[in-house]
Amino acid sequence: MAPLLPVEQEALELLEWPLLCQQVASFAATALARRAARSLPLASSQAESEYLLSQTAEAQALELTLPQGLPFAGVFDIGEALARVERQAVLSGEELLQIASTLAAMRQLRRLIDAAEAAPTLQAIVADLRTYPELEQQIHFCIEDSGEVADRASDALLGIRQQQRQVRSQILDRLNRLLRNQSNLFQELVISRRSDRYVLPVKAGQKEAVPGIVHDSSSSGSTLYIEPRGVIELNNQLRQLQRREEVECEAVRRRLSEAIASVSGDLETLLAIATTLDLAVARARYGLHLEANRPRFTASSESICLRQLRHPLLLWQQRQDPDRSVVPVSFQLQPSLKVVAITGPNTGGKTVTLKSLGLAGLMARAGLFVPAREPVDLPWFERILTDIGDEQSLQQSLSTFSGHIRRIGRILEALPVAGASLVLLDEVGAGTDPSEGSALAIALLRYLADHATLTIATTHYGELKALKYQDDRFENASVEFDDRTLSPTYRLLWGIPGRSNALIIAERLGLSPAVVAEARSQLEGGRDRDVDAVIAGLEAQRRDQEEKAAAAAQLLQQTEKLHAELQAKTAELREREQSLRQQQEVAIQSEIEQARQRVAKVVRRLQQGPKATKAERARQASETLKSLSQPAVTVVAPPPGFQPQLGDRLRIPRLGKVGEVLAIAPDRQELTVRCGILKLTVSYGDVESLQGEKVELPPPPPKSTTPPPPPKDAPAIRTDRNTFDVRGSRVSEAEVVLEDALRQAIGPIWIIHGHGTGKLRQGVQQFLREHPLVAKFEAADQADGGNGVTIAYPKT
Repeated sequence: MAPLLPVEQEALELLEWPLLCQQVASFAATALARRAARSLPLASSQAESEYLLSQTAEAQALELTLPQGLPFAGVFDIGEALARVERQAVLSGEELLQIASTLAAMRQLRRLIDAAEAAPTLQAIVADLRTYPELEQQIHFCIEDSGEVADRASDALLGIRQQQRQVRSQILDRLNRLLRNQSNLFQELVISRRSDRYVLPVKAGQKEAVPGIVHDSSSSGSTLYIEPRGVIELNNQLRQLQRREEVECEAVRRRLSEAIASVSGDLETLLAIATTLDLAVARARYGLHLEANRPRFTASSESICLRQLRHPLLLWQQRQDPDRSVVPVSFQLQPSLKVVAITGPNTGGKTVTLKSLGLAGLMARAGLFVPAREPVDLPWFERILTDIGDEQSLQQSLSTFSGHIRRIGRILEALPVAGASLVLLDEVGAGTDPSEGSALAIALLRYLADHATLTIATTHYGELKALKYQDDRFENASVEFDDRTLSPTYRLLWGIPGRSNALIIAERLGLSPAVVAEARSQLEGGRDRDVDAVIAGLEAQRRDQEEKAAAAAQLLQQTEKLHAELQAKTAELREREQSLRQQQEVAIQSEIEQARQRVAKVVRRLQQGPKATKAERARQASETLKSLSQPAVTVVAPPPGFQPQLGDRLRIPRLGKVGEVLAIAPDRQELTVRCGILKLTVSYGDVESLQGEKVELPPPPPKSTTPPPPPKDAPAIRTDRNTFDVRGSRVSEAEVVLEDALRQAIGPIWIIHGHGTGKLRQGVQQFLREHPLVAKFEAADQADGGNGVTIAYPKT
């Protein structure tokens, strides 16, 4: 980051950049990043800005992907501790725990970033990050969560603390014995501590009864805190042990501090990486808060496109107070344009427009997203120089003519020989004689057109409006003013210079008509009035075009809505068609299955029926199969004449009502009709068309002939084709064999499972009990195998 020139630093103050940095800092998680964000650095090259924008984009993607975003909890500012250990200082337990916590937190951050699918920039940042898990474990082993050195840190420390506990126990035992045996001598039956020594609260009048050392007294003097003579030596021992403990604890912390000092360089790098990541996340969160978009830096031959640009500071205020409104401005500038002169009344939004553009350039340079609609295209400005001084600024700039001139002089000196520059001038040439100020403003703008990439200037001078027609590098713009409400709309209008509204405002606010008329007569030969009339006509044409554009946009929106509804209806019809096809396929498969079952029944009846000649059996089977091959669905052709259709309106004479057909019975005998709020089911004979045509009823369906009852079952005969041996199989294997056997069976089947342990028999019979094709099952006769064979009877 290159240092800024004084005039550039002054421009940051005028554009209120420090306030924007404060807002970005509020999104940082660590103290280091908050401190860095308060003076957000500006990149010194376009490549550096692109790098910062890539960081912001990837951080924003992680914020939207991860449930809690990138967590920085546990990252502490350990910079001062690292500086101290480099000077061979001994860190406290709390500082050591902060270093261990920072190492663990950064390790977790690196895992999350490495696991991200598209974060190459952030992954490159953490690629060389070293988190020293062994150092972290060593710290946690030696330091308790309270910051104290743990007993396990060293054997010497453990021995010292064990001796302390023994001595302390002896002291408390002796003092408690005194409290119990001579309770009348003490103000309270409690043991206190004074100067790290155990004492008892003795009544002042009983001092001689408890020989020892007086360490303190109560405010009233009624209580003396005495260390009894019997524990003085023990207290001395305890004090010595405490000193030894302090020395040993410091030795442990020194050992850990030296280990940290040996890797302090890597830890400083770790701290810098944590700050870089937190800054990227803060920029990303700030962009999400403002609903901003990533800018793209354009070449000198490309146009500037900033649509619906909003002032970020005003937008921040709107986020805090939704009742406030922010009117966006749009910039669409061709590369040939060098100067834009913005005219219009005071408080119309000219200065906000300048600041919005200046802050957009600074935000893009610092790696921030810009609050404008995509695409956000603007040059990378090496210098952004401003002369803005009004009451809207947080810090008042010079307001005299001399002050403006001094600042403009510094701006001209700071213009880069190469590289893009943006110059923002508010009320150029103001503060002096109008004719001289106008001439000076024209000369200044022409100079800037030759030496600056883009200049935006606000002015009240009418002469500057004519520059557009003398030089193609100039363009006019104005802030809109509503004559009816006498208030600005804060909209920026391009190609139309602003009108002088002073006389209109004065007349409508009640100033004497004579004074206003005299003022109009003082205008130069009515020339300005003619110009104002032309401008008024242009504004009227613009408003008419905007109304037509709004109407066209509304019509387009309605057309798109109808198109979407049509697509949705088409998709719905396709889904219904597919569903009907699936239902038909299911019905056909069901019919095929039923036909197969009927064929199986015929075959079984022929096998089990009374004895007959083979020729007679064949003839019967042939006739039955022929009857089954005929289509089962009878198609009823609609008879000629009036036939109601779905949606038709017809009359019900006997009720004297007219209704709409909602449904037609498949046999064409009944209709469902809606009459008002009622739904009725009526026969075909009860309705007629609105012209009085009667419905021609279809012929009654033919009477079905009842098939002769099937012959009684013949006795089952066991053969090798209906006998299945599953001995030695598992139950699951036997079930597969039996499933195929039952589906192909045309009579009872014999299942040989044997006796064995009985598990196979139980599994087979449980399978038969739950199978839908099995009517019943039983054990075979003793001659056929008894309990070792089961006979299953399929359903007929």
